[in-house]
Amino acid sequence: MERNFIISLACLLVFVFAVFLWSSMYLPLDLRTNKMVGFSIEKGEGAKQISVKLKEQGIIRFSSAFRIYALFSGSSHILQAGEYNLSPSLSASEIVIKMTSGDVVRERITIPEGWDIKKIGQYFEREEICTQQEFEELLKEDFSQGISILSEKPGSLEGYLFPETYEFAKGVSARIIVKKMLSTLDEEFTLEMREEVKAQGRSIDDVIILASIIEKEVKSLEDKKIVSGVLQKRMEMGMLLQVDATIVYMTGRSPVLYADLKIDSPYNTYMYKGLPARPISSPGIDSIIAAIYPTESNYLYYISAPDGRTIFSKTLGEHNAAVRKYLR
Repeated sequence: MERNFIISLACLLVFVFAVFLWSSMYLPLDLRTNKMVGFSIEKGEGAKQISVKLKEQGIIRFSSAFRIYALFSGSSHILQAGEYNLSPSLSASEIVIKMTSGDVVRERITIPEGWDIKKIGQYFEREEICTQQEFEELLKEDFSQGISILSEKPGSLEGYLFPETYEFAKGVSARIIVKKMLSTLDEEFTLEMREEVKAQGRSIDDVIILASIIEKEVKSLEDKKIVSGVLQKRMEMGMLLQVDATIVYMTGRSPVLYADLKIDSPYNTYMYKGLPARPISSPGIDSIIAAIYPTESNYLYYISAPDGRTIFSKTLGEHNAAVRKYLR
């Protein structure tokens, strides 16, 4: 009789413990709350340290239940460092799943089309990713490993940092961001596009330089392709490009002054024929496409009107008349 009682008691205790353990692992601390708590896992922290912090911050009921679930689910060694948004309405098992999948707080980093390295560096400094000087020093490193578009080894990464909205884990390094921007350009610049550039007897760097000019000059894809044709025609004819955007890049200010056109610089397209030494901005995909696939036309000149329209002209006389009408 006594033995049966002990066995029954033991079974009851095991059952109670199992229910307790199950509820601790699978039932949240507070299902009714919408409260979110910022929670940080530092590199090197294990399940024990994490569970204690979770308990201290009022996210879970029992730290031991978290550790047991992480251990028996095989997750204790793959909890990822980072910033998380957690809630007492999450169970220990749900929290472990978030931490093993790396469901960290993410932040958006937006690089608009047409920004140059200087503006990107200023943005990084404002967002406290790194200082502008650190950013510019970083760009001196060799990023060509695994990024085929850099195989020609351009003299600068100006123009190669693809403009896009990116999402990264909070606190991401500038190096990771730069690699992502470069690899995105690598993906956007397709094999078909590269083969077309090669067939035209051009280099990728020349295409990026031309695309960077087009990006600063016009807005729509249709106009960009026409401007691309105009600029390439001018180069074929031995004419000066005479692009204001390269002068603005050279001086760092706008509008362009007459005296600026006399500055001796490889970016002065009023003084030197052909493309400038390097890209003047980060072009978007439309500008790159336009640089590769120009639209042929009878135009030799164009201006950008204040309302955003591009006014094309066939002769110098038409061009001068358009300048008087729209820009003076």
